[in-house]
Parts: sequence; structure tokens; C-alpha cells
Amino acid sequence: MKKLSCLILFLSLASSSLAVDPSNQPIYESFLKCFSNQTCTAPDKLCSVVLPQSSASFTPTLRAYIRNARYNTSTSPKPLIVIAARSEAHVKATVLCTKSLNFQLKTRSGGHDYDGLSYISNRPYFVLDMSYLRNITVDMADGGGSAWVGAGATLGEVYYSIWQKSKSHGFPAGVCPTVGVGGHISGGGYGNMIRKYGLSVDYVTDAKIVDVNGRILDRKSMGEDLFWAIGGGGGASFGVILAFKIKLVPVPPTVTVFRVEKTLEEGALDMVHKWQFVAPKTSPDLFMRLLLQPKTKNTTQTVRASVVALFLGRQSDLLSLLGKEFPELGLRTENCTEMTWIQSVMWWANSDNATLIKPEILLDREPDSASFLKRKSDYVETEISKEGLGFLFTKLMETGKLGLVFNPYGGIMCQVPTTKTPFPHRKRLFKVQHSMNWKDAGIEAENSFMEKTRSFYSYMAPFVTKNPRHTYLNYRDLEIGTNSHGPNSYREAEVYGRKYFGENFDRLVKVKTAVDPENFFRDEQSVPTLPTKPSMR
Repeated sequence: MKKLSCLILFLSLASSSLAVDPSNQPIYESFLKCFSNQTCTAPDKLCSVVLPQSSASFTPTLRAYIRNARYNTSTSPKPLIVIAARSEAHVKATVLCTKSLNFQLKTRSGGHDYDGLSYISNRPYFVLDMSYLRNITVDMADGGGSAWVGAGATLGEVYYSIWQKSKSHGFPAGVCPTVGVGGHISGGGYGNMIRKYGLSVDYVTDAKIVDVNGRILDRKSMGEDLFWAIGGGGGASFGVILAFKIKLVPVPPTVTVFRVEKTLEEGALDMVHKWQFVAPKTSPDLFMRLLLQPKTKNTTQTVRASVVALFLGRQSDLLSLLGKEFPELGLRTENCTEMTWIQSVMWWANSDNATLIKPEILLDREPDSASFLKRKSDYVETEISKEGLGFLFTKLMETGKLGLVFNPYGGIMCQVPTTKTPFPHRKRLFKVQHSMNWKDAGIEAENSFMEKTRSFYSYMAPFVTKNPRHTYLNYRDLEIGTNSHGPNSYREAEVYGRKYFGENFDRLVKVKTAVDPENFFRDEQSVPTLPTKPSMR
């Protein structure tokens, strides 16, 4: 009787307020039996791991890492089962049992997938939640410092763990501490040390992955082609990432941050125009992000341009540098704050009092926090003229809520071949993120804000890369193309694949065909297999 407790739980909750489809019960029973056999674990010990829709833990676990409220509604598609894996054996069993039942598997680390590909599907599917596989082991004796990082860990947990072991090391990754490691690194990964050190994936020295046959592979056993593919090609097309081994980088004892804001009336146009010539070419120690937002000031519409920066050095050196290179910025001593690197991590995470708070704040995962949003991205390879910027400023004010984020490249990025990893955009001047957020629920509000986002995206077209119009994989955008995984799968994938990966798409397809020939690991924008040639008769 005890071994049937999970099944009894399913039956007892089936008539609850959750809209549970009774036809799902045989699926759950089959999956649980397979999972139990694969893990040599009694079913009653798996009630907190294998979660059907009827489980009391199903909704809290699913919602915990949904970051886009557009996909957190009563009508949003829901998985039939959520697997809250606690071990590598659980991941292996999930792959094998999902495959045996012929369902789609979505793997989620931190849930920051902008268009929900890690937890939403229009086909029957399961979600593998990796958030418990968050172990981090830092080894400062290993060649200047390294760490094994579980795919379910957050960037904040990585930074905190490094800080506990060393005050003179860091890692070049994102500025949002709740982002999951698995998706961030496998999509390339970048942060405010990108000009000094490059992409996150440039510092990955090993990895562990569960392949389509349930094998747990490291770099040596998976081979260099697969290792290359999961370092910027998105891990979800090739298997389930368990962990990455990363190399740490040195950081100075003192860094400097600043924020300078100007409206159009205060010279924002000149500042933004000059930014394009300075930010990608200045010292690699300096990263200056530029944000553009429409604002109303004294009942007048304007655009606010904000430069937010990290300098890996002292304030005096920074002021001297930008006094010569970027006088249009008007940087002053009072704009700058010196602090430690870990404090700068908190400052960039919107903690203005970063010098007063403890790094433990980086461990806050902020579960079940979502906002309505849409993101798109572009790459610029030639500076935009003042006239072009003026046009964009006008359209920003007309759009009303959209914000733009310009992230400069240059520095070491220019020195790395575009084929070293699947990420092909290293030679660009800067990346543009189109950022739309809104608070109103409902389809009417969503349609309105989505249309505004699309309209501005069209206005941006003359100023960005063309044929294809390149896009950053980690800023997922289903509007650039999707894959139905039918007879035209390769052609459909080529549309978005060239935008994400450029010339590297071809090698990714070859790797995919070799390691997952039946295309088990698939989603709306996954890397396809090579098209099969029709047999000769």
C-alpha cells in the first residue's frame, strides 16, 4: 500500500480546484513506474520529485521560475508533469522515461528565457526543473581558481561562492543575479566584464551533460564537437546540461561605478552619438552600458539617456580617461563610487547602497516573481548618424514605454575568432536590447504593447545588421521564426538559426545530427538535424 501513495495522492486531488485532465493519469502512472525503475527508488519516495498536475507542489514549483507573466496565466499551456530533479540520476531517468513515452521535454534552469521556451509548449510536454542542482565547488588551488557550477545555480550564487573563497577573483557573466547558469552559459553569456574578458563561455573548461541515451558525459567523453556546441549553441538542443567547470578571472581590489543621465534638452543626442565612437574602443577595463528611455519632464516628452559603467580600476584613472575621450559625458567626481568587485555586482543588480549591504543578498532567488515583458535584440556594426538617432528618439517618444539598452563590444571581443564558439557576433560595435515591460494583465494590453514593440523593431531596421538581421540567442524571440519539426524542419530552422548563429549554424546542425539524430531534444527554436535524403527506388 505504501508504494501507491503517490498514485493515491493523484486520485485524491484530481477533483480539486486544479483543472486536472483525468486522461493524464495513465501518463503519470507510466512515467512514475519508469522513473522508479530507472532510479531504483520506490514510488512513495518520489512524491516531491515527480509532480503531476494534481500534486500540491506542481503549481508552486512551476510558477517559481516563470519570469515572464505572459506565460503565467490560467490559460497558459501547462506541462503534464514537472520533474524537480535532486540528482544526476533523476535527470538521466527523466530523459529516458520522457523519450520512452514520446513526449516533449523542456529543461529549465532559472526561467529567464524571455519567450518561455524552457517551460511552455503547444504540444504535450514535461518540464525538467534543474533548480535543486545548484551545487558550487570553488577550488582556488586549481590554476588560478576554478569552480564546478551546477546548471541550476544562479549567477548570484556563483558570485557569492567565489567571493567566499577569494576577494581578488570573479567571473565574467550577467548582471542579473537570479539568472540560471545552465541557460546563460550554454547561450554564450556576457556581463559587464565582456570587453576585458569576453564571454562567459570563453572560461568554460569542462562540462557534464546527459545525452539522448541517458549517458552522463564530460568533455573528454562527449568530444570536442559537442563541447563546442553547448558553449553558445544552447544546451537544450543537444542534451541536459548538468554542470559547467569555469575558470575564474582576476579582479582588482578597487573598481569604480557610475551613472550619468542626460535628457534631450541637456545634450543627450550629442552624448549618445559620441558614445558609439568611444564605448567600443576605449580601455577594455571600462564597460559603459547606454540606456534610452522615453520620459515626460515638466509635461514635455523627451528621451533620457543613461550611461551606466563599470571600470576595473580607480576613480582618478577613470576621470582622466573619459575627460580626454568622452567630454560630452561630463563625468564628475561626484558621479563616481569606488567599491569592491562584489559590491559592484550588487550595485549593478540595482542596489544603490551596495557598499552598505551584505553579499548574502545575492543568494535571494526571488521565486514566483514575474512581470509582463517582451524583448528583442539587434547588432550594430556601423555608427548611427545623428539624424538616425534623432529619428529613433522621435519614435521612442511616440512608442511611449519601450526602452533600449546598448551594450558595447570591442576590447578582447575583437580578438577572438567568430568560430571559436557558436556565438558569431564578436566583431560588432554593440548589441541593442529592445525592452518592453507593462503591468496590465489581459490580452488587450498584451496585443497593444507587443504591437508597439514590433513597430519600433521595424524602425530600427535601417541601422542594424542585415541579411540576416542578427539576434542574440539568450534574448529569445519567437517572432524571428519557429520550427514545426515537420518535413520542412531544416528550412524553418535556418531562418532563425542564421540570425542566432551566422556561419556557425552549419556546424551546429552537423553536431546535432550526430548526437541526437531522432531530434528528441527539440523546441520551437532548437537546432535541427540535417534533412534526410529521399530513398532511391
